[in-house]
Amino acid sequence: MKLALLGYGKMGKTIERLALERGHTIVYKSSSGSSEGTIEEADAAIEFSTPEVAPKNIEHCFQIGTPVVSGTTGWLEHYDEIIKLCEDSNGSLIYASNFSIGVNLFFNLNEKFAELMRPWKEYEVSISEIHHTQKKDAPSGTAISIAEGILKHSDKIEWKLDGTKEDEISISAARIDDVKGTHIVSFASEVDTISIKHEAHSRDGFAIGAILAAEWLQTKKGVFSMKDVLEIT
Repeated sequence: MKLALLGYGKMGKTIERLALERGHTIVYKSSSGSSEGTIEEADAAIEFSTPEVAPKNIEHCFQIGTPVVSGTTGWLEHYDEIIKLCEDSNGSLIYASNFSIGVNLFFNLNEKFAELMRPWKEYEVSISEIHHTQKKDAPSGTAISIAEGILKHSDKIEWKLDGTKEDEISISAARIDDVKGTHIVSFASEVDTISIKHEAHSRDGFAIGAILAAEWLQTKKGVFSMKDVLEIT
């Protein structure tokens, strides 16, 4: 498979290394206004750029007919617009706040956890996340996805960063040097606390998931998620 990498920071370089190990070829790379190669040659694009340029990157892929896998977070105010563009152009898109296989299994576990806890009103739910200091958005896209999963099975109305209201899911966000990503969901009562946790040890898990998504997407048309890729029900 010929790949384009839209965003060539730490994640882009990790994706490049693992893609080459899997026998793929990198035909295009772009980062901070510079580019190398020809994107039109790519069978799929993997997009890990910045919130400011991600929508334009994705739209360009639709225009040239290149399936795109996007893991950039912080741009979802444009999500509905991007979905419409994908449909209008007969494009191919997988967006995920996190491509790690382990995290996507965690998403599914989180929903089942929330469903199980729903009748037990004495437990208060909260989410905490920790990332590296270079991460621009807070809370993380992964934490937001976790909160949205809980909201499906909860009497809570919304999530809030450092929320204090009874009808909110509070998310706390910390930034510490070189933390790859830790997410904890806790249900706490006066007598005990029940928690589930995902802790990433390297970027490889995110990168290999994005590559698997790109491999899967090549022959598809439409908007998909990692649940489709991993056949999670």
